[in-house]
Amino acid sequence: MQGKKQFTDKEVTHFRLSERVPVHNFYRRLAKLIDWHFLYQETKTLYSHTGQPSLDPVVFFELLLVGRLENLVSDRRLMEHCALRLDILYFLGYEVDEELPWHSTISRTRQLYPAQVFEHLFDHVFAQCVVLGLVAGDMQAVDSTPVKANVSLESMQPKQLAMADTPASAAVLTAPAHQLRNEAARQAKRQKTPGALGATHTQARLLSNKTHNSLTNSAARVSIKPGKARALNYLCSLVCGYRGRCDQPCAGRLR
Repeated sequence: MQGKKQFTDKEVTHFRLSERVPVHNFYRRLAKLIDWHFLYQETKTLYSHTGQPSLDPVVFFELLLVGRLENLVSDRRLMEHCALRLDILYFLGYEVDEELPWHSTISRTRQLYPAQVFEHLFDHVFAQCVVLGLVAGDMQAVDSTPVKANVSLESMQPKQLAMADTPASAAVLTAPAHQLRNEAARQAKRQKTPGALGATHTQARLLSNKTHNSLTNSAARVSIKPGKARALNYLCSLVCGYRGRCDQPCAGRLR
């Protein structure tokens, strides 16, 4: 006889979250391996001794880790995703009937912590992974890719010569003299080439990282790929160390 499943939306009174998450689950194993309690001491000076209790710092950084592992860049989507996953709730230390933090709380808390806290967290957790044998350095794989910067090419201005009265915040020419001469010769030759793109336009500019710098974002660099327009990008470098078969999450930093 053909079976047909009937659903009854009834209230469950006897439920234990740990019994619903397998012992081999990734987030359950991660919760046992990494010790987050050092964050309480690291962030203690950022909070007042009075007022309403804040979001638990450990929960905040665990949410950031979940967002990276699940490839979720939106705080709103992150909280919706966590509410649907029993293993993530167990990792965060929340019960099924316990309300998760609002997405706006995550955004405000992110603005509270300085960059030094995030860097110390990365170094501390990475050191724990090395001790536990999750990270090995027998082989390394390095890859890079350009990430589009939210900067206009119009913000590119010529760098200044290093003078005694040059402001400390100003971008100065640091390339060797022979590279600057070669760049000037290349630009002059390009402008004289018949039919060169933009060569006859009165407002055309030939931009180079050796001679120009963005006033709004000095970390952005001019990059060119064959068949694509010139653009300002960041360089994202990913380094992965592994031994034999790579089955552990990689650690990457944006440079």
